[in-house]
Amino acid sequence: MEVTRQYAGQSGTRDNGIGFAPDLSRDPTWFIGTLGNTVAFREAMSVLHYVVTHDLRPKQPDRSAYFAWLDGHKDQLLAEAKISQATLEAERKRISAELAEMRQEEREALKPYRDAENRYFKWLYKHDRNAWIILDPIIAVHPDEVSFECFSIDEACYGRLSVDLDMFETISESQIGVTNIDYSQKLYDGFQQLRSRKETELKIEPDGFTATTEGGQELREDKIDLPDSWVRGLLQVSSAMTMPLKRVHLHPMDMHNICATLRKRTEKQGPRSMRLRMKPGAPAEFVFEPWNEVLHCPRSFCETGEAEDIRIWGRRRFRILERLIPIAKKFDLYVLGSGMPCFVVADLGPMKFTLGLSGWTANDWSGAGRFDLLAPRRRVPGDLSRRVLEHLKTQWVGSVDDIARALGCSPEDAGSALTALAQAGRVMFDLDKGFWRLRELFQDPIKLSDMRFSSELEQVADQCVAANLVTLRKMGPHELQGMVMENGRDHLVTVGLDGDERISSGDCNCWHFQSNALRKGPCAHMLALRRAAEIRKYDTTAAPMEAQE
Repeated sequence: MEVTRQYAGQSGTRDNGIGFAPDLSRDPTWFIGTLGNTVAFREAMSVLHYVVTHDLRPKQPDRSAYFAWLDGHKDQLLAEAKISQATLEAERKRISAELAEMRQEEREALKPYRDAENRYFKWLYKHDRNAWIILDPIIAVHPDEVSFECFSIDEACYGRLSVDLDMFETISESQIGVTNIDYSQKLYDGFQQLRSRKETELKIEPDGFTATTEGGQELREDKIDLPDSWVRGLLQVSSAMTMPLKRVHLHPMDMHNICATLRKRTEKQGPRSMRLRMKPGAPAEFVFEPWNEVLHCPRSFCETGEAEDIRIWGRRRFRILERLIPIAKKFDLYVLGSGMPCFVVADLGPMKFTLGLSGWTANDWSGAGRFDLLAPRRRVPGDLSRRVLEHLKTQWVGSVDDIARALGCSPEDAGSALTALAQAGRVMFDLDKGFWRLRELFQDPIKLSDMRFSSELEQVADQCVAANLVTLRKMGPHELQGMVMENGRDHLVTVGLDGDERISSGDCNCWHFQSNALRKGPCAHMLALRRAAEIRKYDTTAAPMEAQE
């Protein structure tokens, strides 16, 4: 998916504040205001930068320097290995000396070029390393707040910083709207210079929208080729906010203890989850696997009607919030279910920071099979989605009841329309305030049909589940068994799960599995069986499983 961004200059520090370079290809949006709590804003924006650059995917060791050295010395090593006669030793040394002298002259002649090349690549790595694989953060100026949104490189973390207008001592100019901003390393370095003794002004500069190349202002256009999985991950995490969530109120010191526990030990084998023990009216407890170390949180409590254990993977991502602990009043942890997305909202007074975590560390759709969050849950009648969108374009924010009352429809229909718009990247749900907000992820609407599935196998699996062609016969913690019908043919399917509930083994009599096993990922029937098991796990009204023959 190709996205074009055009910026006037570059974001960074100005004479007495922070200036953001907006995207000129989007509708005009600007804001100028003087910050009240500079230090808190600095810390929150720094954490937003951690989310933007977050990447926990395994990295291959860089052996390029070794191979470069080997290429430069292979002739010498080969010559030394072949020379065995004493009479040629002196000649070899003379030639080696001449060669070394020539290479020294070569190094001295090329030194200015090599130094310049090295400086360039260091600059490129520091400033524009991610320019072609990440989307610049989204900034929205709303009637009640200014917000910043971003998604991480590894497609696993979502961050949103909302700044209430009460945070600003004065507001000079503003224009409600949504745009992208250029968030460079230069801007992050500028945030680190903010101090409480200095008055700081936040600028989303309005003059950028009238800038032309003839006027001498620098215009930069970036064409970003976004992976479809990146967009799907962002839409899935955003859609998860609209689903019923259980909440845990965490004291800042309990959040500190969670991060300290994650910091002091490193696991070498699975399972690597963090289990949340929830009991009605009781303090929260966290169990860190595989050591089964229990952390009691006496100052934190759960809002739940029944006792349950919820497993959270990618737990080290909680450490992104460490910098906010000293200035946070409280943290609210929202969970959906084991292995499902969760959210942490840090209460910073007039600011709120929302960290959304997918149910995975690496965005493994085939392994997890959790593409159901993008599926519409209820049909939207008529042109209600268009009317809801037009209403938000005039009001910008609103609750489900307010929108339903204004449009003369039921709250259920309004909620379904808003959910469908959220899945298309056009609106968002403010988890902290409980409002829906207009927020266009891209200038042009996303086609949900293009984003819903990452492969044809996932689409076939979803069709099998939707047509009720999956029969579960065994559902254990480490094994699933059942029958999946496709094109009139029954497939006996077995799925093995590891300690982290990933598909680690299995069997199926279909052509895909018999030809590739798991080398190209699970087949459509294994994904369908996993999908049906997930539905049964969270659907208490499901019928009993068919007895195994």
